[in-house]
Amino acid sequence: MAILFFSLLIVVLDQFSKLLIKSRFNLHETYQVFGNLLHFTYVQNPGIAFGIHFSNKWFYALFAAVASVALLIYLYRMRAARFSFRLALALILGGAIGNLIDRVTHGEVVDFIEIGFAAWRWPFIFNIADIGVTLGMIILIGLTLFEKDEKEILKSE
Repeated sequence: MAILFFSLLIVVLDQFSKLLIKSRFNLHETYQVFGNLLHFTYVQNPGIAFGIHFSNKWFYALFAAVASVALLIYLYRMRAARFSFRLALALILGGAIGNLIDRVTHGEVVDFIEIGFAAWRWPFIFNIADIGVTLGMIILIGLTLFEKDEKEILKSE
C-alpha cells in the first residue's frame, strides 16, 4: 500500500527532528526560530494529547500500539477508498507511531514546537507526530462535514 509512504514520512521527520532537538537543546531550553511566532522549546511530555495526564506511561504506549494496529488494519480494509480518506488515516498512523516510539524508548514524548503571536502563546508545545495526527483529523472532519454521505467518502476517486 503506497499510502503508507505518508505514515513513514511522518515517522522519519518526527524522529529526526526529535533527535536534533535532544542533541542540541537542554531540557526547557528555548530558541526563537521565526521571531515571536515560532520557538523551539525542548520539553518532555509524560501525558497524552495536550499534556493530559491520567494514567501511567505504559497505558499510553499500549493505547498507541493498539490504535496503530487498528489503523493499519483499517487502512488495508479501506485500500479502495478515496485518496483523501486514506491519506488522513495514514497521517494519523504516522503520528501515533512517532509518539509511540518515544514512549517505548524514553517513557515520554519529546515536544519542541511552540507557536504564538506577540504576548500570546499556544498553551501546548507539540511535535511533527502531533501535526500528522492533527492534519489527519482535520481532513477526516472536513470529509465528514462536506461530503454528501459516507459512500462518497469511501468510494475510490
